[in-house]
Amino acid sequence: MEDPSPGDAAKNGVSRSGLLRSLRGLLATLVGTARTRLELLQVELEEETLRLAGIGVLAVAAAFFLALALLVFTFFLILLFWDTHRMLATGLVALAYLIAGLGLAAAARQRARTKSRLFAASLAQLDADRDRLTQPE
Repeated sequence: MEDPSPGDAAKNGVSRSGLLRSLRGLLATLVGTARTRLELLQVELEEETLRLAGIGVLAVAAAFFLALALLVFTFFLILLFWDTHRMLATGLVALAYLIAGLGLAAAARQRARTKSRLFAASLAQLDADRDRLTQPE
């Protein structure tokens, strides 16, 4: 067997350091890509949290004022028909409340069935990354 010449040893050292440098660069790219994807997930989660909090605040405020308006309107109708048809007025107001409540419950159920788009952009980006990595060059 021949001993490797000093030139061959130098080439092997250079090619090994080049390979290590390439692997480090590849690893740095992978870590950077993973970090970007995680940041995107975080942003989407924060957006969804803010959206739900906004809906909650609006729903509570709307419920409060609607309940107050309904209470005052109920008293108004009962007082308006106090001498003639107070029982009929009370029953009709109660029926109107029942119909409104059932309609709102149906709307809430429909909205709850609608799928959220949470993480849709992140999943699409991960699919695009996977497709780019699996495509032959």
